Amino acid sequence: MNMKVTLAGVEFKNPVMEASGTFGSGMEYSEFVDLNQLGAVVSKGVASVPWAGNPLPRVAETYGGMLNAIGLQNPGMDVFIERDLPFLKQFDTRVIVNVCGKSVKEYVEVVERLADEAVDMLEINISCPNVKEGGIMFGQDPKAAEAITKEVKKYAKQPIIMKLSPNVTDIKQMAKAVEAGGADVVSLINTLTGMKIDVNRRTFALGNRTGGLSGPAIKPVAVRMVYEVATAVKIPIIGMGGIMTGEDALEFILAGASAVSVGTANFHNPYATLDVLKGIEDYMKKYNVEELNSLIGAVHG
Repeated sequence: MNMKVTLAGVEFKNPVMEASGTFGSGMEYSEFVDLNQLGAVVSKGVASVPWAGNPLPRVAETYGGMLNAIGLQNPGMDVFIERDLPFLKQFDTRVIVNVCGKSVKEYVEVVERLADEAVDMLEINISCPNVKEGGIMFGQDPKAAEAITKEVKKYAKQPIIMKLSPNVTDIKQMAKAVEAGGADVVSLINTLTGMKIDVNRRTFALGNRTGGLSGPAIKPVAVRMVYEVATAVKIPIIGMGGIMTGEDALEFILAGASAVSVGTANFHNPYATLDVLKGIEDYMKKYNVEELNSLIGAVHG
């Protein structure tokens, strides 16, 4: 039974990784999960300088999921390179670094610094506000998305994954834009914008008022978007959004994803990534599937 997948020329032992921001850089979860068993470890967002993040409270529970407004708090790339990368190098797994920024210049600074580091791929988070363009989101404007992809590609030595926002009218248009800009892979979906109000205190549940909705509640939206993107672009897809089990992951794979990321499930169950991997293996045994690649985009009807 062969679970290997290849994304932009990089081979992964299996298609399971965790979603950025739900796993730190693997240190905390390594007490529960043998990182060697995962296809890849995806870092929390890394910026050129430390970010303090949004005001508290930052997390709120919802039906079938959670809202978060962390604001991409991170210690900056210097700490990441000195502390986190040496830790990740110990393991036999691919390393993907999630890159964030508030301007094209900030994204490029991180990409340039990581060019000669032991990193397999870069995931460019284009859901951050583009401060220099009046707060327009890179991830909501196809022209801005294509432009930042082109600029990052000029400096990146590793293949780049463009992480797409679902908060758009047409996800296919955004995927085509980053493909035209030279993206090697796309990952989707990021969180849906949501809000929760505490009716007893008559105040917002999050300090930021709005936050990103994740968890099982968004899975049907995520599967639909992955399917639409798979029909629109030729580059590989990493699917995510509410994956809790192997069956959930297989929905994304059958819809056209070559790999999957497990996010919110990690907060509920620290062993979630391994449970998802076992679920895929069990499915392949049950249906005598020899090659995982034969399941990618295999939905019909």
